[in-house]
Amino acid sequence: MRLAFYLIAAAMIVAALLLVLLPLIRHGRQQGKPRGVFALAMTVAFCLPLAAIGLYLAVGTPTVLDGVPKASTAMNIDQAVDELNAHLVQKPDDLQGWMLLGQTYSVMHRAADARHAYDEALRLDPDNGVAMVGWAEADSLLREDHRIEGRAQELLERAVKLDPQSQRGLWLLGISQFQHDDYAKAAATWRQLQPQLDPDSNVAKAVAEQIAVADARLNGAGKTAPETPAAQATQPSLQVQVALAPTLAGKLAAGDTLFVYARAENGPPMPLAVARMDATALPATVTLNDAMGMTPQLKLSSASRVFVGARISKSGQAIAQPGDLEGDAGVVDVNTHVPIKITIDKVHR
Repeated sequence: MRLAFYLIAAAMIVAALLLVLLPLIRHGRQQGKPRGVFALAMTVAFCLPLAAIGLYLAVGTPTVLDGVPKASTAMNIDQAVDELNAHLVQKPDDLQGWMLLGQTYSVMHRAADARHAYDEALRLDPDNGVAMVGWAEADSLLREDHRIEGRAQELLERAVKLDPQSQRGLWLLGISQFQHDDYAKAAATWRQLQPQLDPDSNVAKAVAEQIAVADARLNGAGKTAPETPAAQATQPSLQVQVALAPTLAGKLAAGDTLFVYARAENGPPMPLAVARMDATALPATVTLNDAMGMTPQLKLSSASRVFVGARISKSGQAIAQPGDLEGDAGVVDVNTHVPIKITIDKVHR
């Protein structure tokens, strides 16, 4: 019954998308926009509900995935992105094209490319709030400490001023203020976000918890009481053993950086815990815990299941770049006590 529910829901979403997208596509074709732009729009739109079903199937009934042409889907998206890029070379003033490209790169976790696309969008429309928020988010993902400051913070402030209903803008601005120890502003920003959320949703609960943390920091002058040994003992701690496949040993070079990380199974791409070390230390064993979280709420204990991966970065950046080496252990329970083994055996494309 659950699978049938998801399939029916997906069908309804697809029908709604058709009603919205097809008229837009016909209008765009009349204006001479290339086929690849619309292929990309349709692919991204339909991949979102289908990806949710795919995740359910992968966790619930793995056997149904036999024969699914994953590589073909990825290839089609890459081809559509290439065609959109070629179109933007010819028509660099196509604002909608740059916005679509930025959003697509964000979904693909290509933060550097996403930031560049949003830069171009802001060149054409300096008051585009969606582009401002997208640029700020991509910029934070490119930083090793994931801080939101400088131009990113300024853009978020402008975006929220232009659109006080920008949920993503309010959330990220609150994080930036919290990172800068401005707990009063962070709590006020997140309280502005609260009325827009379903009070029974997990998002609303997470925002409420974050406000409580900010208020506690404010009342405690930014200091929190040390955790008791009993509390520390209940925190999740994942031991990860990482090795490099012999076939890729020749690609390891001096100066390469190893990142071992865990991120929520369903949630933002920002790691809940991450360790960074010299890649020449491989094979290596690292322990991921709450101390390696980005914020008080984005930490290992905030999720029940996490995706655990490892990446050898050639650029030293945490975001994957073509040529990086990577591997993963898939999704595991955060209370796993046996060592998690990862073999880095793939080259990021």
